Amino acid sequence: MNMNKSVRLSVLAGAVALALPLMASAQIKVGITVASTGPAASLGIPERNTVSLLPTEVAGQKIEYIVLDDGTDTTVAVKNMRKLISDDNVDVIVGTSVTPGSLAMVDVAGETKTPMISVAANAKIVQPVEGPREWVFKTPQNDQLMAGALADAMAKQGIKTLGFIGYTDAYGEGWLNVMTEAAKAKGIDMVAVERYGRTDTSVTGQTLKLIAANPDGILVAGSGTPVALPQSELKSRGYKGIMYQTHGAANNDVLRVCGKDCEGMILPAGPLLVADQLPDSNPVKKSALTYKTKYEDKYGEGTINTFGGHMWDAGLLISHAIPAALKTGAKPGTADFRKAMRDALENVKDLPASQGVFTMSPTDHAGFDDRARVIVKVVDGKWTYQPDL
Repeated sequence: MNMNKSVRLSVLAGAVALALPLMASAQIKVGITVASTGPAASLGIPERNTVSLLPTEVAGQKIEYIVLDDGTDTTVAVKNMRKLISDDNVDVIVGTSVTPGSLAMVDVAGETKTPMISVAANAKIVQPVEGPREWVFKTPQNDQLMAGALADAMAKQGIKTLGFIGYTDAYGEGWLNVMTEAAKAKGIDMVAVERYGRTDTSVTGQTLKLIAANPDGILVAGSGTPVALPQSELKSRGYKGIMYQTHGAANNDVLRVCGKDCEGMILPAGPLLVADQLPDSNPVKKSALTYKTKYEDKYGEGTINTFGGHMWDAGLLISHAIPAALKTGAKPGTADFRKAMRDALENVKDLPASQGVFTMSPTDHAGFDDRARVIVKVVDGKWTYQPDL
């Protein structure tokens, strides 16, 4: 045998021998970018904490989670996503915590054909399910779903006129649109609209205009601890109407920052926030309490957070999709496996999670119905389930 040919065959044989154990131990990689610092840190920190509770093996396959912080910066969120895909060769992306960053990540998901599960709320992240959005799913409830619940509650409370102050970004604008429509359907007029930034330190001008309009109720459309700013300012200036918030305020840090100024505020939330107050017949109670127990066992009593629940639910979706993706014969780390994961996520049916019951479809990549919402009120500094609203 030719010596050079013999050497080449020997090297090839060695390469194959080395490759076999690597292939056998190939693991699924989940890339995660969240806002664990910056204005949305009160969302991103519990999301990051929840990753440690997610399963590390499903269907005999090891799972590795690679977590990056984007600092609530859209540009960094996109940069992190590209790094996770190109450098770490992840099979699925989870993130980010806020709507603007998640919207910017959608095109990357489509471009790289990588399934993405957002933990931000705006419906535009997944609607319509076409183009790059065919690769994108999300775990928080759509704004329309929550706005409908809020409008129902407002009508029951006799609200006829509504004021609005929301973020000057996609989250605030999305809520303005869906709340205006939901309120109109209930005969409620939007009489004053103001905006503020996530990093603003004063909303005095906006508050004075809202008070001058004298609406029956005011909705603050923000997320995380910055929602406390207009809430407290309106209270301190003597506003006597009913204060409403979005599910972006369903956060114990909000209660801590806002203090007594949060008393009496009303918002729609996922069932997780008041899981132990739900009737046993609620289809979400058991799954929500499972997550609550795991989180509080590790991080302390009372630390549960609905935003961490969105990460937990993303983990449930991934764990549910993995066996179906593996059955196709596709191998982790390949384009075929990423496509198989996308297809499996789209076919999830009747999966109880911490925030609702997922049923995805080719036209619905959010997958929640009315079982994913409850109305809560802050009473004596605590979230209180309001079954009559």
